[in-house]
Amino acid sequence: MSQFLNSKENAVTEAIDGVLVASGGALSRLDGYPHIRVVVRSDWDKSKVAIVSGGGSGHEPAHAGFVGKGMLTAAVCGDVFASPSVDAILAGILAVTGPSGCLLIVKNYTGDRLNFGLAAERARAYGLNVSMVIVDDDIALPDLPQSRGVAGTLFVHKIAGALAEGGADLEAVSNAARQVIAKTSTIGMSLDTCTVPGSPKENRIPDGHAELGLGIHGEAGVEQIEYSGVKGAIAAMVERLSASMDDKPHVVLVNNLGGTSVLEMSVIVHELVNSAIAGRIAHIVGPAPMMTSLDMQGFSISVFPADKTELELLCRPVTMPAWPGVTSIAPAAVIALPDGLTPIAPLASRHEPTREFLTDCCTLLIGAEKDLNALDAKSGDGDTGSTLAGAARALIEALDRLPLSDHTQLFRAMGQELSQTMGGSSGVLLAIFFAAAGDGASSGLTIRDSLKAGLSRMQEIGGAHLGDRTMVDALSPALDALDQGLAHAAEAARAGANLTATLLHAKAGRAAYINAKQLEGHVDPGAEAVARLFEYLALRVDATGEQPDAQPAGVRVTG
Repeated sequence: MSQFLNSKENAVTEAIDGVLVASGGALSRLDGYPHIRVVVRSDWDKSKVAIVSGGGSGHEPAHAGFVGKGMLTAAVCGDVFASPSVDAILAGILAVTGPSGCLLIVKNYTGDRLNFGLAAERARAYGLNVSMVIVDDDIALPDLPQSRGVAGTLFVHKIAGALAEGGADLEAVSNAARQVIAKTSTIGMSLDTCTVPGSPKENRIPDGHAELGLGIHGEAGVEQIEYSGVKGAIAAMVERLSASMDDKPHVVLVNNLGGTSVLEMSVIVHELVNSAIAGRIAHIVGPAPMMTSLDMQGFSISVFPADKTELELLCRPVTMPAWPGVTSIAPAAVIALPDGLTPIAPLASRHEPTREFLTDCCTLLIGAEKDLNALDAKSGDGDTGSTLAGAARALIEALDRLPLSDHTQLFRAMGQELSQTMGGSSGVLLAIFFAAAGDGASSGLTIRDSLKAGLSRMQEIGGAHLGDRTMVDALSPALDALDQGLAHAAEAARAGANLTATLLHAKAGRAAYINAKQLEGHVDPGAEAVARLFEYLALRVDATGEQPDAQPAGVRVTG
């Protein structure tokens, strides 16, 4: 089993019990497992309009996560992606409905409409005042006679729940819910389908594509589009949302469909507030998982032009942690760096051979990105290639402001540039390396000895030594052999890199946390990068006929 479940048969009941024990007593359930799974407010006294919703499980925290003062009174939970039974829904209605009546909030799926509708009829036969609204906010399939109910349902839960908590009667609550439904639009997108417990995963979305407008049960969307980044994805969604939006200020609900990381969701918000509808977005709910589809790597956007009263109802605080609250959209605030941290830019100077040399070296590292990432995936987090390529791109962009004709200042400037642009420990270590090399050069050391001084300082601070399975295993022998020429240095670097594949116990870097079996036969990616760089330099000398001592001062900076 590839999910943290005991069995698909007990998943829903065990999940509900987990929610209950973590609620601090705020939630209870009706007796009746496994056929009746209803979560209710523990403090409910039937004095106000009850708000009941629910449907298939797998959309957590919906619906049980929104049971509490100011939102739902009860949530009726079916099997995963399956409507609860009529008896379960009726039990929920009977348990919470008093003289003020009950509003059922139902998403527009056939099973939910039928089962909730029949339960409402049976409750009315008991003499209860029951109203029902159908949420159909999905705009992905415009030709569908009845649109699906998706994440926009949360707007209905919040506004209806706030009104009911404030003492409004059933008619007022029902009418307000219908107005919210009429004005809400939602569309979703995913890079992958979800994994239903006990069922094989459907892999219908090919690599390099995203599915637009898929439903919260993993059902197919309106189309599959080429995916090249969040900007294009948001543009495709916004194009459809815009047609349903007027010029009034809107509240946008950004919903994680379950498997999208927090980092990704924040990037999604960044693109959304810079999209074509940015001027019509005044407030945001999320980003957060609210109406999920198990582990689907996707998200949805819901827009709602709330008037002053509706916005106030949305903003009323509730205690349920699943509801992220409403915040105003505001520009990103930027505060100046403290004194002393603003970098002092070196005096730029031109030197075309050095520029060409650095550009070629950086291009080599950019071209090795995928190979180095693949190596790092064996012993780390798979980003060494991307880290080095990112630094290489940053150096290329910085060439016009670097002192290319003064190798002493160039070393220091490169160290400063890398400390600002290269992430992780690699950026810090290489910044130390070049800064120390610059210090060595300024004291009169040769280029080779300056680089060795940089290596010594890097080892002193970073703690890596020969045999520790790091870039030092290639860099140290290469620098030792450099006085014999770049060909010998390249051979030494390659031998050192290859040796790391036989070292089964890393003593520094992330590989130190990996077991020997995973390391065996895999070259350290940092050492591989050093070896490739020296091999390129040796070939470059052969091709140009230049000797190391005849090259400009900056030529061996990168080595």
